[in-house]
Amino acid sequence: MLSNFKKTDTEPAKAVPPQPVAQQVTAPKPPASAPTSARPSDRVAPSVIGSDLTIVGNLTSKGQVQIDGQVQGDILGTHIIIGERASITGGIRAEEVVVRGQVLGSIRGKRVMLQTQSHVEGDIFHQALAIEQGAFFEGKSRRSQDPLAVDGDGANPGSGPEVGAPIPAEASPKADVAAQPVPLPPTGTDAG
Repeated sequence: MLSNFKKTDTEPAKAVPPQPVAQQVTAPKPPASAPTSARPSDRVAPSVIGSDLTIVGNLTSKGQVQIDGQVQGDILGTHIIIGERASITGGIRAEEVVVRGQVLGSIRGKRVMLQTQSHVEGDIFHQALAIEQGAFFEGKSRRSQDPLAVDGDGANPGSGPEVGAPIPAEASPKADVAAQPVPLPPTGTDAG
């Protein structure tokens, strides 16, 4: 049965013509300094707010932000570093927050570190908190499983309003006053 597949010695050997040698083209190698397996967010340079810059308004970043100047507003990012000469008046919300300067407002972060030179006046909501010796912190520290989550009115349940969040009209004391008539005092002209 396998005899049909046997090669007979009587057949002449066929000559195989030589194949032309193909040139191998290789792609240029990337420079050694460029990471080959880095995520897109790792390749982006950190944003820097210099010491000579003052920003009035909110900041939002998808990457790392180093602040050395002044910010009057809320800051939202993934990794925020507050430099030694920085001054922040507003809330900070990020995955990781490192404070070396001054913050007047609440901080919400999964990992928060107050370094020796820091001065923080406000509440801190965190999963992990590190406070170095010499750091100034006045406020409440609250551990939370999800410190970045806020409900619809801008606050965690039971934590009070977020820095810069508008006060709803029904919670405003002025709303109750406007709904009730105010009696006028009697005039003193009838005395006689």
